Amino acid sequence: MTRRFLFVLGSSRSDGNTELLARRAAEQLPEGVEQQWIDLAAHPLPDFEDLRHDSDHVRPTQGNVALLFDATLAATDVVIASPLYWYSVSAHVKRYLDYWSGWLRTPGVDFKATMAGRTLWGVTVLAHEEQEVADPLVGTLSNSAAYMGMRFGGVLLGNGSKPGDVLNDAEALTRAKTFFAEEAPLARFPYETD
Repeated sequence: MTRRFLFVLGSSRSDGNTELLARRAAEQLPEGVEQQWIDLAAHPLPDFEDLRHDSDHVRPTQGNVALLFDATLAATDVVIASPLYWYSVSAHVKRYLDYWSGWLRTPGVDFKATMAGRTLWGVTVLAHEEQEVADPLVGTLSNSAAYMGMRFGGVLLGNGSKPGDVLNDAEALTRAKTFFAEEAPLARFPYETD
């Protein structure tokens, strides 16, 4: 399958630091690798309704839910670009990931089996100098990938607060140059041993 990257932008601000860092990393992708960028603020999802135990699951066919569903299924690589909000992913991203729960039960689509083996990546910018404060965000993405049987490419971390600050983070910009070049390992839950 030809690689196809879906960049899911989870900021409440357009052209924010996280998006800038994600675009710097995307510039390094080989020519011919497809990229689709979806800004969740511009394509908001309605609140997720958990219908796990109901029988009326249907495949979304219109609106932003269908757009994200189809884009997610078509992607070999899903990049969650979320600023660090209260030490985790943004509300926009959390809602998108909540929809994965519903998509697991979509008739005619084995969402989990389809996503297995594909790669989940993260990009975030935080205002703290201590990157450990992003551990909850990293854990959310890593554990989501593990549950889905996906590979996890890690999270590209940058530093910044005001718009454009991340462009002064030389270390993050250097890491962005090779971030997508590494082979991502199969995601594992922290309690799994070798």
